[in-house]
Amino acid sequence: MSKPAMMHRMQQIAHVDVNCFYASAERAFDPSLEGLPLVVLSNNDGCAVTRSPEAKALGIPVGEPWFKIAPRVKEWGLVARSSNYELYGDISARVMELLSRFSAWLEVYSIDEAFLGVKGTPDELLRLGLEMKAAVRRNVGVPVCVGIAGTKTLAKLANKWAKNNPGFNGVCLWDSLPLAQREALMARLSVIEIWGIASRLTKRLNAMGIQSILDLSRADPVMIRDRFSVVVMRTVLELQGTPCIPMEEERIGRDQLIFSRSFSTPITTVHELRQVLSIYGQQASARLAKHGLQARVLTAYAATSYYNPKDTSYPSACIRLPMPTADPVLLTRAAHALLPQIQEGIKYAKAGIMVTDLRPSGNQPPLSPFENQHEERGIGPLLEEVARRYGRGSIGLGHAGIRGGPDWTMKRDMMSPRYTTHWDELLLVKAA
Repeated sequence: MSKPAMMHRMQQIAHVDVNCFYASAERAFDPSLEGLPLVVLSNNDGCAVTRSPEAKALGIPVGEPWFKIAPRVKEWGLVARSSNYELYGDISARVMELLSRFSAWLEVYSIDEAFLGVKGTPDELLRLGLEMKAAVRRNVGVPVCVGIAGTKTLAKLANKWAKNNPGFNGVCLWDSLPLAQREALMARLSVIEIWGIASRLTKRLNAMGIQSILDLSRADPVMIRDRFSVVVMRTVLELQGTPCIPMEEERIGRDQLIFSRSFSTPITTVHELRQVLSIYGQQASARLAKHGLQARVLTAYAATSYYNPKDTSYPSACIRLPMPTADPVLLTRAAHALLPQIQEGIKYAKAGIMVTDLRPSGNQPPLSPFENQHEERGIGPLLEEVARRYGRGSIGLGHAGIRGGPDWTMKRDMMSPRYTTHWDELLLVKAA
């Protein structure tokens, strides 16, 4: 490579985002949904959380309750699907694994988006973006857009532009655009459109005369730090082209894990809630073990519906465990400490557990008299291995050992098959 070409090779950040992820995942295995207005509903088929472009064109807002949409389904030709988390999680994993082949520097930011460290000339970067877009579409079946820039904030902004302007063919290299064009875009977009700027912060910025993204990019970083925070100052610097938000190899540095769901049918007995807490305790154990973590504190809680003011009950129990643990037996027993507070006959609409004070497994091995026999025998990993091999309903601990789904489990009446994770729901292809 010639010296001039070497000088133009840039270290950049690519932001890859799946378009309308849940809707695209549904269409990956059901091509008949292409071109139709499609909404994916939240837990218990409550409201629209994802809308295809065709559904957005009908004026359906995000969060619109399903009972308001349902009467117009035939009129609109609308298709609804219950949230299929197993399918979405597996497709997300496939997308991220594929993207990892394009860079050794990958940060999975959420279920449908990732940052990659990339390097090359402008032509090479554009070509790389198109290759990633085509590879995900061909091998996984979902569409993505790619934004490439010198900072994470600008890369997300470039992705937004690529998604909303067909002329970019799904890939936007920020630095290849004329300065006047970039400034015109930033001038058209409200400051709330930028990554990390929420509505409350937008109001404060607006009061200072900062209305657009361009206004924020021209602000004095030191003044922004003094009036707001270092975090907002970093956003200003990133908009000015100075990288301030580092790439992270893995986003599991969490300090808590929460397992909570609203029930499709209210729970009214201690027996039923014991089953709920047992299942959540086992799920918490599996998640902790997966990330090599142990918890020292567990909080269990339940709640009646906000829309049921007649019978209200919000019990909770916080238990400090005798030692850091990921053992399903200890976590389940701790969660059951909530049960004496449960009132028989009260309609509980939600329950959950939260584990906190997390630390790496084996960080402080206990003395032999205090060793936990269940962890020594590997009960938690054994349960997880069986569940992973034979399905989540195949094994459980105590009251969590259920084969069929109980009545309170999440309502998903319009769920598509879990094509990639359940043998009995594999897609069947018939020869013509």
